[in-house]
Amino acid sequence: MFNHLSAVLRLFPRRLLPSSPRTFTQTCRLLRRMEPVTVRCLPGEPKLTISFCLDGSNKHMLRDQDEALAKVLSRISNSITKGQGKAKKSKKNRGQQPCETPEQSTVVKLYYDGAEVADTELNSAAWQDGAVLQVGDVKYSVQRNPPTFTTAELPASILAGFPVCPKLEVEFGNLQDCEFTWFKENPANTSPEAAESSGQDDSWTEVGCGRVHVPSNQDIGCRLKLRCIPKGGKNSGLAKELVSVGAVEAGPGMCTFDNRHAYTVKEAEWPAVRVMSYNILADVYAQTELSKNVLYPYCAPYALQLDYRQNLIKKELAGYNADIICLQEVDKGVFTDSLTPALDAFGLDGVFRIKEKQHEGLATFYRRSKFQLLSRHDIVLNEALTCDPIHSALLEKVSANSALKDKVMLRSTALQVSVLEDLNKPGRKVCVANTHLYWHPKGGNVRLVQMGVALQHLSHVISEIAPGAPLVFCGDFNSSPDSGVFQLVSEALVPQQHADWSSSGPEESCTMELLSSFPPMLSACSQPAYTNYVGGFHGCLDYIFIQPDSMQVEQVIPLPSHQEVTTYEALPSVAHPSDHIALICDLRWNP
Repeated sequence: MFNHLSAVLRLFPRRLLPSSPRTFTQTCRLLRRMEPVTVRCLPGEPKLTISFCLDGSNKHMLRDQDEALAKVLSRISNSITKGQGKAKKSKKNRGQQPCETPEQSTVVKLYYDGAEVADTELNSAAWQDGAVLQVGDVKYSVQRNPPTFTTAELPASILAGFPVCPKLEVEFGNLQDCEFTWFKENPANTSPEAAESSGQDDSWTEVGCGRVHVPSNQDIGCRLKLRCIPKGGKNSGLAKELVSVGAVEAGPGMCTFDNRHAYTVKEAEWPAVRVMSYNILADVYAQTELSKNVLYPYCAPYALQLDYRQNLIKKELAGYNADIICLQEVDKGVFTDSLTPALDAFGLDGVFRIKEKQHEGLATFYRRSKFQLLSRHDIVLNEALTCDPIHSALLEKVSANSALKDKVMLRSTALQVSVLEDLNKPGRKVCVANTHLYWHPKGGNVRLVQMGVALQHLSHVISEIAPGAPLVFCGDFNSSPDSGVFQLVSEALVPQQHADWSSSGPEESCTMELLSSFPPMLSACSQPAYTNYVGGFHGCLDYIFIQPDSMQVEQVIPLPSHQEVTTYEALPSVAHPSDHIALICDLRWNP
């Protein structure tokens, strides 16, 4: 910093040079007020960008890195001359007498370390951090690759009592280092004359700091503003201000998950790990006419809107303080624009697996202070059945009934597999699986085949990639506790006479004995009366399966009471964002 400072000082007239500590401080303040010119220049890229403000106009120049500096400086000078010419012409058109002083080209120079940079220097080398660009009498401080927000957006819908999580992406910086200040708009009766006389902007009041802000009921009717300064270590970039599109609106009051949060105020302590599984209801399904008029006619239309539901989902997820989160029915845009920035702010990283031919898929998030992602082994179940030789025996049995095989091959069901390493004990791994099986009530035979493929694949991944690692298998299995899928997992075998083999009629029936690749597993949250509650159906479809010899259940977060679930008849509702209920449990992982 002091090298840059001394270099800049040599560009000022001697009468401005500090002769005492006081004048030195004044000069430093002068330098801090110097307008910045931002240069983005990366090795391997053919172009660099130069951005600065000139006469109230923002200039953005895209130049070749191997171009001589003289061409850029000449371009800036010519741009000023052209602007002066336009100003004269405008005066003449308005009937004013333009100044007859002949136009002179503006002197534009670049200095570094007190010396003028040679015109022949290439752009890539000329525009150094701490250099000074002189444009006529104006001097700019060059900032090369400063921390910069490449994405900065506030959510469209903001509710009092619910976290506001901006979508932010920073280049040359770190979001954890950035500074955030939140403001709320003052009532409209604030006097502009009073603000002008005080010399301050009284239209906004500071209400908080931090990356996430929770507006209060006092903020209802007011817009929010976020001032964020990008930072990376000791380096800072230009501040950015975001103003919400709409005002803060009133929240729904008590939600179905508020009482559950009382059990998850703190994170689970090592060696325990908190795991969550949740079908959050994809927007592509919530907005269909079938959903609005048949499946969820009792739900207020605004409560089915994505922006509204995302407020509830983000608050619900954040309040559980989970270490591993497996989500189903996640819209691609929701993962990218909503969940990723929100959960990143709460300390979680995530991966996404889209369902083939669909706009929704599976998402797995993990707390980055406790885990790191080692590898991913996602598959599409029908493709794996026919292409991976480890499934050849199952494929042969399924192929005995072409109608059943055709039905299985039509489903694009995916299995998301993530191998995580425990950062508290390096070398200790866990395999986390996430899936959403075929939905049809009569599709028990298809789900059995899908589960057979999934378990075989998981066994192969663990033996090849993470020998000895326990399996945590989460998902919406669309299977009740008396189903073949549940029996396959919990008893490790489904007999050939199980009713699910003929669930869709004699044409697609199959008689086979199906063995699991794992010893009997345990449903960590047991078998609740229901995890899905809609107008025409309620039942237990979601599970977190664990291997009891590796993990023990330490705590199961109680589900909402029946009264809470049915307050608005069924799910989803204004107080619950999905037709499913999240499962959360604390698992003690044997060290």
